[in-house]
Amino acid sequence: MCSLLLGAAAHADGQTTPRGYQLDGNALVLPMPVTFLADGVTMTPASDSALDHVAAYLADKTYITLLRIEVHVDADGNAARAQTLSQHRAYAIAMALVKRGVLCTRLLPIGFGDTKPVAANDSPGNRAQNRRVMFVNAALRGRPIGGMPVDGGGVNGGDPCST
Repeated sequence: MCSLLLGAAAHADGQTTPRGYQLDGNALVLPMPVTFLADGVTMTPASDSALDHVAAYLADKTYITLLRIEVHVDADGNAARAQTLSQHRAYAIAMALVKRGVLCTRLLPIGFGDTKPVAANDSPGNRAQNRRVMFVNAALRGRPIGGMPVDGGGVNGGDPCST
């Protein structure tokens, strides 16, 4: 189920207009996906609008104190390598959001490797579905949502405040 959350977008003339955000459960729905160059941690330029959307969402929703950055990869290769790649990508996303003004303490980069596929890994199209990035509200006003672990069961990709 999706719900619409409204924020406000500020304009140069000081006026504001509503900005819509859509959630699927606790996950922010993005206008476009975050994508990476093949087998690396460098995001494609097309990812900028998605990252800008996430940064604006967090700026508007100050009560969201922790956002989990989930990175999933396909099962085409070594599982240990897939896990490490997903962690590094999650960390790269966190750092890109910090550069956009998001407080590092509000970001939790988590890698899931190939452990949570949404499709069979039997075709290029299905593998593409399994390569995804999700931004999940993990804590509101300093409290974990629903009593669940804030890491969602994944592996921490690093501390975005350590650099």
